[in-house]
Amino acid sequence: QLVESGGGSVQPGGSLRLSCAASEFRLDYYAVGWFRQAPGEEREGVACLVSSTKDGPPEYADSVKGRFSISRDIPKNAVYLQMDSLKPEDSAIYYCVIGSWGTCPLTDDDHWGQGTQVTVSS
Repeated sequence: QLVESGGGSVQPGGSLRLSCAASEFRLDYYAVGWFRQAPGEEREGVACLVSSTKDGPPEYADSVKGRFSISRDIPKNAVYLQMDSLKPEDSAIYYCVIGSWGTCPLTDDDHWGQGTQVTVSS
């Protein structure tokens, strides 16, 4: 099971850190990532990080490069998404996703959390 937390409301230019905790998976063995979906919009892959056993830098959507950062805490078995310089267009439900193949990109067939709402508004 994947449980996201850290969502909420923030003003433009603010920051949030999303967390994803896993109770049944060793997250260092999985590729980990975040997707988002706003009302009426298609789902968008935001960030992805390959498993610890593979070599590769994090991948980001162009819309968040330089503002968002994905990381994994192996002792805590958690994944984080640090979001800075938030914009109203970042408002969406954010989903934590993990993939057993260990590679990016992640897909609908991978393991998904329930999501956490992020709202950026003045």
